[in-house]
Formats: sequence, C-alpha cells, structure tokens
Amino acid sequence: MERQKRGKIRGAAKPAPLAPEARVRLESQMAEVVRALEAEVEPAALQTQVSPDPQDPDWDAHLMASLGALSHPAIPPLLAALFGQARDKVRRKALNKTLHRLKTRGVAFPDDLLPREEASFGTPLPGAAKVFVSPIFGVGESYVILEGPPEILGGNFLVARVSDQAGFKECVLLSLKRQQQAEVWGRFREQGLDHWLSPPPAYAVARLEEAYAHKAGPGPGAAQYGALREKIFRHWGRAEAAPDLDRELPAISPKELPRLLEHCRKLALDPLFLSFLPGPEEIAPWLVKLQEVEESPLVLSDQQKQVRTDGVLEEATRALYPLETRTDWGRRLLTTAYYLRLEGREEDSRAAQAAAADLTAPEKSALSGENAFLKSLVQYAVYLAWEVQKPQESAAGSGLVATPGEAGLIRR
Repeated sequence: MERQKRGKIRGAAKPAPLAPEARVRLESQMAEVVRALEAEVEPAALQTQVSPDPQDPDWDAHLMASLGALSHPAIPPLLAALFGQARDKVRRKALNKTLHRLKTRGVAFPDDLLPREEASFGTPLPGAAKVFVSPIFGVGESYVILEGPPEILGGNFLVARVSDQAGFKECVLLSLKRQQQAEVWGRFREQGLDHWLSPPPAYAVARLEEAYAHKAGPGPGAAQYGALREKIFRHWGRAEAAPDLDRELPAISPKELPRLLEHCRKLALDPLFLSFLPGPEEIAPWLVKLQEVEESPLVLSDQQKQVRTDGVLEEATRALYPLETRTDWGRRLLTTAYYLRLEGREEDSRAAQAAAADLTAPEKSALSGENAFLKSLVQYAVYLAWEVQKPQESAAGSGLVATPGEAGLIRR
C-alpha cells in the first residue's frame, strides 16, 4: 500500500528540471513564438517555431507550460494542434493544466477544442498505434518502430532495422514498461540517434514491406515481421495507403533548379547527412592530392589553383559515389526530402528533392559538372579530415581547407 502511495506521488510530481542546454533551446523557441505572434503569422507557420519531442514527455510538459505563459488567443489552438492527440498521462495532464491556466487568465477557446476520447471494446484508442522512423543512414539503413497496445501484437514495441540493400537486418518485438521504454530511447540517444519522425502509419508499413520483399531475400528478422503482417495491416494500415513521394512533394520547375542545387552546398553540412560522408580512410588520398595542388612548386594563379582543386573534387566525387550507386543515393535523398517536409523545412526539402532528381536524371554532359550535393559532401569530408590532422599551430599564410559554400576550397 505504501509503495502504491509513493508511486502516486511520483506520478503527480512536476516534470524533471531541464538541463541547461535544453533550457536555452526552450527559451530560444519561446522567443521565436513571441515574434511570430507579433507578426500575426498563420497557425501552420506558428507550429514550426516549436519542436515537441515524442520520446521526452518532460520536455513537452515544459514546452506546454512555457506556451501557457503567453496569454494570446492563438496559443490554445497551437497547443491542441501539437498535443491534442496525446494519450499518455504526462502530456494529457500538462495540456489540461495549461489550458485551465489560460482560461483563468481570460483567454477564450471553445469547449470542444480537444478531440473527445472515445473507446470501443477491441479498438485501440486514437493515437495509440504510433510509428517512428529514423533518418536514413549513409549505408541505406534506418529504424522503423511501431508502438501500440500489447493486445495488438503481443508486445508494445516492434523495432526493425531495415536496409535498402539487404532488406531486414533485424526485427524484434518487445514488451516494455514505461521506465524500460525510456531506457530504450535513452540508448538510442547515447548512440547519437535522437532525431525521429512520425510519418503517416501506412508510410512506415510501406518501409517494412519494401524490406520484406527485397530482392536480396529475407534477412534476419523477416520471419518475425512476416508473422505479424496481418495484425500490422489492421492497425497501422497497408502500404498501398502510403503517400506517393512523387506526388507528395511538389514538382520543381527548371527555373528554380539552379537556386536549389546551390542550396545543396549548404544542406550538405546539416548533421542529418553526417552518415552520408566518406570515411577518413576513403578521403585521405584525395586530401593528399588537394594538398599537392596547394603546395605545387609551379607558380599558379588563384584561378588556376581553383580550377585544379575543382578537378580533384570532381574526380573524388565520381570515385567515392560511383555512377552505379547514384540511383540508391537519389532514392535516399528523395526520402530525406519527404522527412524534411514533414518537419516544415520546406526549402531544405526542395533542395534535397532537386539533388535527388539531378542524380536520377539521364546522363548529363560533362560540362554540367558533378552533382552539387555529393560534391559538397566530399568537400566537407576533406575539410573535416584537414581539421583533424592539421598542426595546432599553423604557419602564417598557410592554406586552410574551406567548407562548402565558401568562395573556394582553399582559403587564406
């Protein structure tokens, strides 16, 4: 009995305090919300100013509390859009508390702002059947996680690692209590995987079906998925209902293509694409060649050096991303473009989409140059390798490898 009382006290406690870096992030987002409210932006644009965390209910509770401190009529609809479908106790309690706080301050909103919770026997609550997908790693792998009540699958977490080259790498069904769930998400974060997306459930099923039907044959874990397919279809939908990316992503006009391809140079530096970079051993020979250009005994003008440097980069891009792999890289980029659009990063999404289209286009003239995105990845990898190996004290006037987007690869 005493244990139950202690459990109730813990369950009613306030969310854990935020770490200093998280507090700074929260204050930054609140400042963006205030600016957006002053500018009277559209509700959809207002939503992009804050970032809920599906794996961290404490963060979401702090986010709701901070939004509730803003007595503005746009805040209740924003809270409903972000958290109205939440069914866990932490978020539901924080949401109700925040809305009550706003109402007592005179902020009006309709009584039916939040969807009604309706349950019928044998049917999961709305929002109970969830999906999470990770970004695509450079080797073409990603995680797909299905979360739902244990009566659906016999467990509440289906964790699958799938590859666009080999199908299922692993697939396990877990029965996790709340604390164990937090530990699983914590282990993912420890491995650097703290970026997850929640696309339509049918899209996640489509990713699993692609792995199941892969030409390489069933991989480890395929049997586990195969035994659960029909149950998954009933509660998460069928792959046929998944969005078609060619239709979901708006077409790019030839007029805007050059601008978007130029934007790819900056996009290549995004942490989302770190796993796309060539490794240190792969990039080492090309770094040597670029240093030879920089240290050439021949008297070269800056323009001549830039031409030779650009030639090395083009050669490296063709070697590190062979033509026969370009279709794979194009598909990964197109998927990432969809993920970026889900996050409201429209310009980055269109840039990734443009790079994907450029990779899968018919054979181009050599005069058109290498794919801007892949070439920038190579340039960034060279820059990182240079930063790792350069002496702590550089001689005055020595060249430093620049990041993509700067005037040249070598800057003074």
